[in-house]
This record gives sequence, structure tokens and C-alpha cells, in this order.
Amino acid sequence: MLCYLASRYKVGCLKIALCLLGCEVTQKLYFRTCRKHSLRKMPTSLMSRDLVTHLLVALFGMGSWVAVNSLWIELPVVVKDLPEGWNLPAYLTVLIAFGNLGPIAVTLTHRFAPELLKEQWLIHGIQALSVLAATFLAVFWQQTVLIGGEVHSLPFLLLGFVLAFLCCTSNVTFLPYMYQFPPAFIRTFFIGQGLSALFPCVAALGQGIGQLECRNNSFGNGTEPFYFQEKFTATKYFWFIWVLLTISGISFVGLVYWHQKERDMQRVHEQPPESSPHESLESFPLRDSTYTTTDMKENMETTVKPTVSSPFLTWRNIYLLVLLMVSNALTNGVLPSVQTYACLPYGTMAYHLSVVLSNIANPVACFIAMFLMCRSMMVLGLISVLGAVVGTYLLVLAALSPCPPLVGNNVGVSLVVISWILFLGLFSYVKVVIGTLLHEAGHVALMWCGAAIQAGSLVGALLMFPMVSIYHLFQRTQDCVENCAF
Repeated sequence: MLCYLASRYKVGCLKIALCLLGCEVTQKLYFRTCRKHSLRKMPTSLMSRDLVTHLLVALFGMGSWVAVNSLWIELPVVVKDLPEGWNLPAYLTVLIAFGNLGPIAVTLTHRFAPELLKEQWLIHGIQALSVLAATFLAVFWQQTVLIGGEVHSLPFLLLGFVLAFLCCTSNVTFLPYMYQFPPAFIRTFFIGQGLSALFPCVAALGQGIGQLECRNNSFGNGTEPFYFQEKFTATKYFWFIWVLLTISGISFVGLVYWHQKERDMQRVHEQPPESSPHESLESFPLRDSTYTTTDMKENMETTVKPTVSSPFLTWRNIYLLVLLMVSNALTNGVLPSVQTYACLPYGTMAYHLSVVLSNIANPVACFIAMFLMCRSMMVLGLISVLGAVVGTYLLVLAALSPCPPLVGNNVGVSLVVISWILFLGLFSYVKVVIGTLLHEAGHVALMWCGAAIQAGSLVGALLMFPMVSIYHLFQRTQDCVENCAF
């Protein structure tokens, strides 16, 4: 009988039995079973949607600093053709310092006129200008201008300033935008930032930067370095950076569209399903409607709770921001300035391995943080101290250049490479964990997170600039020369 009614009205037998019996408990059990059955189908689709979001976030984060990183990495190639020569790094350091006017302007606007700050459109503008500047850089980087009787590479310097301005501004716009995503995507964003250094490094290694061979000189009493020609020009390298910036911009457009689509789907799932005529209260005459209304009110009272905003400037958050500033001062300013002095005495292979493997350690550490999150302030401090100890060892090697300990020994090569991997890996983990913890503190916290990253990087660069470029406290090893006579 029940099955006949089911086939007649195209509904389930069990459902008709529930209607006839009017059993409240059994009806709840039925709907709970249906709900579990529908949820079993969700993890696969949810996982695939999350993977797409993670990929878009990583490519979006890649575009944050890829332009400035590529300028630094390509310096050994461009200094051969530009009139400033090896004074170009000093100019570039000053231009990046002036690029901090962008974060200052965004921070002041956020403080005094937040209604004027539209993060999404600001990010679109930053990425569009980055792609445009990269286009002009690939075309005009070799052009020179006569200024005050001296030849200067004005197009390269001007475009370098524009790219530095945009990269610095991205720290206080990209991170706050990520507040609308769950904390796991903050870690993916930092993975993308790690890729912004890894991809240019890999391209430079494929280009063959710094490859040389020691050959006998014309006098026959010694050797001299013979530098191999790069496999492709700096112009092609800058076009490769243009491709990375374009991919990042397209990924952000896709991320905005995908996130809006996800929110629309979430609204549909959160809406109560439309009740059919067979599922209305009139279809269940034995159900107590008063009980149902009260139950709905209790559920609403338990799920909808007023949120109490906590102040941002707590000792915990200040501690995290200071730790973030120090870590970025070391990883983005202090140690990169002396990496050549610390590594080249052990050979070009040690230098290349240190650059590539340490940049691989950055996204790997961020990936580990997705599964192993440390929320202890003490443990984060201990990890930072350990990273600072390793960084101090690298600074000592740079200060003792061109004759640091264990030169000409495989143990020395292994130690310097492992030290760079540990140094960047430990501090990368600290940075991504701090970014995740500040994400939980709110949108303003992420803005201050970006400001702390930029401030620390600036302090570190300005601290090392006079030591390296003005007072020349570090001595570079000479190629194909016996620098240490033991």
C-alpha cells in the first residue's frame, strides 16, 4: 500500500509512512538521515573548490614582490651594460626606501579616510601598473639619458622606483584583503610570496648568471676568470617577469570571481529549503507547531550571538608585530646584503645552492605551517632565537670573508648551505604563523602585519647599506685568485 502511494505521488515509501504515523522523533531521524546522506557527497566538491582557491591565492601572492626580487637577482647582468656599474645596487636601495611612501599613504588613508580605500580596486590598480611598468622595463631598460654632463640609466631607475613603490604598497593591501578568507589561505598566500623569490632565482640559474672558468693568463704565470655569456639576455628575463606578473593579475581576477561565486553558493546552502506541499505543516497534522516555533527561536538564540570586539593593541599582538619586524629585517635586509660575502669564498656552487635551496625552504616552511601550527608565544620566540643564532653565524662568515673557516673543505660548503636553508626556513615559519595569528585579530591587524613586514625590511636594508656600499666593511673574494695563504 505504501509503495503504491509512493509510486502514485512520486515520493518515498518511508516518507509516507512517517506522514501516516505522525511520529515526531521518527521524522527527525529521517531528515537527519537525509542530511547525512547529502553531506557525504560534499567533501570531494569542497576539496576541489578549496584546491582551486589555494592555487589562485598562491599565484596572487606570487606577484607581491616578484618584480623587486627580479631586479636584485638580475643585477650582475644589467651592470655590464648600464653606466652606473656596481653603484647601481646603492641607487636601487635608495629607490626602494622611497617606495615606502606607498605604504605610508595607504596607512594614513586607512586611518583618516577609510571610506576612500577600496582594497579590491586598489589591488587591481597595483597589478595593472606592475604589468605596464614591467613592459616598459623589458623594452627600455638599456636606454640612457645625459643628465648634468653624465650618462645615467634614467628609464631603468625610474621604472625600478615604480616597481618598488608598487611592491611596497602591496604589503599593506594584499594581506588585509586576505582577511575575508579563512586563516588557512593566509599560509597559502605566504607560500606565494616565497614563490616570488624562487621563480626569479631558478630563471637566473637557467640563464647562467655568474658562471666562469679559470684559465691561464697571457703571461703564463697565473690564472684569470673567463665569464661565460648568459644563455639569454636580460630583456628576455624581464619578459619572463612580465609573464609572472600577468599570471598573478589574472589569478586575482579569477580569485575575486571564484570567491564571489563561493559566497553566492554559501548563501544558497544557508537558506532554508523551500518546502513542498507534501512537507508543509498542514501535511503533518499530528506535529506540534508550537513546539517547532519555540525550537526555532532557541536555535536562533544559540547560533546568533553578539560579537564583542577586543582591542588590537594588546601585549600579545605588539609582541607578534615586533617579532615580525625583526624577522623581516634579518631575512629581507641584513642577511641578503651579505650573502655573496658569506657564500662565494666556498665557491660559486655553494652560492648557487644557498640561493636556490634557501628560497625553496621558504614555501616549504609555509606549507608545513598549514599542518603544524604553533600558537605558543614562547616557542615562537625560541624558534626566532634559533634562527637569529644561525643568522649570526652567517654574518660572522661574511665578516671574515674572503677567508672564513673551513674554506676549501666540503664541511664548510655543507655548513654554509645548511645554515642558509635553516635561517630562511625557520623565519619563514615564524612569519606565516604570526600572519595567521594576526588574521584572527581582525582586518586592522593584517594591515599592521603588512606595515611591520615593510618597516622591518626597510630598517634592515638601511642598516646594511652604509656598511656594505659606503664603508666597505665586507671584502668580496676574487675569482681565480688564491685569497687565503695558509
